[in-house]
Amino acid sequence: MKKFTFRLQTVLGMREKELEQRQQEMASIVKTLNGQMEVLGKINTREKEILTSLDNMYDSGQIDILTIAGSKNFLIKLANDAKNQTRIVEHTRAIIKMKQFEINEAYKKVKVLEKLKEKQETEYYQTYEKKEAMEIDDLVTTRYKVN
Repeated sequence: MKKFTFRLQTVLGMREKELEQRQQEMASIVKTLNGQMEVLGKINTREKEILTSLDNMYDSGQIDILTIAGSKNFLIKLANDAKNQTRIVEHTRAIIKMKQFEINEAYKKVKVLEKLKEKQETEYYQTYEKKEAMEIDDLVTTRYKVN
């Protein structure tokens, strides 16, 4: 019996590679997003630390105008950094949504070919079984006629 060969196997292989490539791109973008979220978290943590130190300074009664002015300017800078970093995170999330759509489309293309392959393979083996059954019938019929 000749083994089944799917004539579109090269196309299926190419589509599987495309899907894998898109998944790797997605993993890279998710890694980037995690890094960006970490940077945003550090900015927020630093902002909280400065506010806590200002509260402690106020509670202790040791108010230093230069420190307060410097902290105010630094807090303004941190707020701008946080705003910019938030924009970057949102942009990256939008890219992730686009990549998810691309991955879904590539996955659908692979699935279509896999279904076609399964269907053709099933038909191939059914045809083979029919031919085999016909040959057995012919053998039995010829034997019966000989006896």
